[in-house]
Amino acid sequence: MTLSIIVPIYNEQSTVEELLEQVLASPLHPEIVVVDDGSSDRTPEILKRYREHPSVCVVTHEQNRGKGAAVRTGIDHVTGDIVLVQDADLEYDPDDYEAVVAPFRNPDVQVVYGSRRLLSSNPTGSWMFLLGGASLTWVTNLLYHTGITDEPTCYKAFRTELLRSLPLTCERFEFCPEVTALVARRGIRIHEVPIRYAPRSRCDGKKIGLGDWFEAVHTLIRYRFAPRRALGPRESQSQADR
Repeated sequence: MTLSIIVPIYNEQSTVEELLEQVLASPLHPEIVVVDDGSSDRTPEILKRYREHPSVCVVTHEQNRGKGAAVRTGIDHVTGDIVLVQDADLEYDPDDYEAVVAPFRNPDVQVVYGSRRLLSSNPTGSWMFLLGGASLTWVTNLLYHTGITDEPTCYKAFRTELLRSLPLTCERFEFCPEVTALVARRGIRIHEVPIRYAPRSRCDGKKIGLGDWFEAVHTLIRYRFAPRRALGPRESQSQADR
């Protein structure tokens, strides 16, 4: 299996170089698709150093459109068998790639999430973000019976063929609930593995806010009751039972 990492970036000049070096050092030797989502700081200048790297593809949005739009652009450029999303803020550790990818050795596995809640040694961050993540996970399990522990985790990995078949329309942070809802409505099991987590605060540049929580809940509810035809092709019954 080959691995592609999508890195949506917006104004991450303080972390982007360190993040890319960490990803390049991965023993899995992943393809890296960086989508600069209209950054206005030094991020584009830093990314110029990687444009000729054989493992890095840099794509640029002329204007800021949002994380979801950047991920969708990245999906159009990946070539690996497995796709994993990586934020550029150093909250998540690329050393966990092997753990996230390992379940895909089973050909029946289609989706793997890295759960921050399955590793008790992880710091929790601020109570607001902890409560927000826990409540989104609760809503997801209530609506879709997924039984997962960490819906808003960044580390979401998919078989590329499946991810490309999902009719994603996300623009901002609603990528997470949208892709989770689409996968769950198709009856595909979401596998989880424990990952490390180093939360950052708004002072450190964290961008997600209360409005994004409401958008996430709205997205989860909307897709739960969306007509089947809006969800893309249905998985076979044998696949849904896995």
